[in-house]
Amino acid sequence: MRRFSGVIGVEQGSRVLFNDYAHDGPMWTGEGPREVRLPQDFGNSFLGPPLISIGISMWDIDRNTNSRVDIAAEKVTASGFEIVFRTWADTRIARLRADWMAIGPTRDEDDWEVE
Repeated sequence: MRRFSGVIGVEQGSRVLFNDYAHDGPMWTGEGPREVRLPQDFGNSFLGPPLISIGISMWDIDRNTNSRVDIAAEKVTASGFEIVFRTWADTRIARLRADWMAIGPTRDEDDWEVE
């Protein structure tokens, strides 16, 4: 369990990761291991790395192949993270959208620092 003290910030977003059907990209035409990595910045930085919840909110996948998908948040920092999506074997994915939520410690607008 991760415990926070002070003010908790929550930020969320939605992002289309690829639309490979439109241009015969590798997620639609390829075989074997395939991966997409996209940086995602936060609107405001947290005090430290937040907890990230990420999931698939839309997919357009070929019905003639098995559905093999893996999605994760990696390289999480106070200012952003990397969305990582993977598939493999003969899976064909036309397009995919991910939704995410970050929860972590943040500054209160009444906080101030003495130098």
